[in-house]
Amino acid sequence: MQVRVQWLAAAILAQLIGVGSGLAQTKVGIININAAIANTKDGQKSIQELETRFAPRKKELEKKQQGISALQAQLQKGGTVLGDDQKRRLMSDIDAQTKSYNRDLEDASQELEQEQQKIFQELGGKMMSVIDKYAKEKGYSLILDVSSQQTPVLYAANEVDITKDIIEAYDKGAPAAAAPAKPAAAPATKK
Repeated sequence: MQVRVQWLAAAILAQLIGVGSGLAQTKVGIININAAIANTKDGQKSIQELETRFAPRKKELEKKQQGISALQAQLQKGGTVLGDDQKRRLMSDIDAQTKSYNRDLEDASQELEQEQQKIFQELGGKMMSVIDKYAKEKGYSLILDVSSQQTPVLYAANEVDITKDIIEAYDKGAPAAAAPAKPAAAPATKK
């Protein structure tokens, strides 16, 4: 039964790409859409803005982690010198700060992931129109996204990878991703 299913799948694929029939050769391409989006000028600008926005939070988390490490070092150095009450207090502080750090880290990670998804959804819609136009202009019948490990592409020649071409086409067609001009500062008025 399984051999029959595999044979049937191979036959359907052969028909799809025109093997064994009088059809013209079908043009197939692959794209890593996540890399394409991230490497466009818009994508790079959005990622940079996101990193800038999350930098204070990252510093705060690093500071908390350093505080926990300092307490752990204090506990290790104290070894036999610290009394049982001091050790318990120190371990309790380490535990409480670690829980707080882990919660804050999880919250920040989830928020960052949501913001990244928003960026990829927004730019993904624009990217799809570029891919559609490109495929029609270049005569592609099929373009596969290989950015996910779920995609069943086991091999593809470098020649069929259109990721770089799509990035270039996107950047050409997109309004410049240059930073918006900063408005001139209004003169101070005296009251």
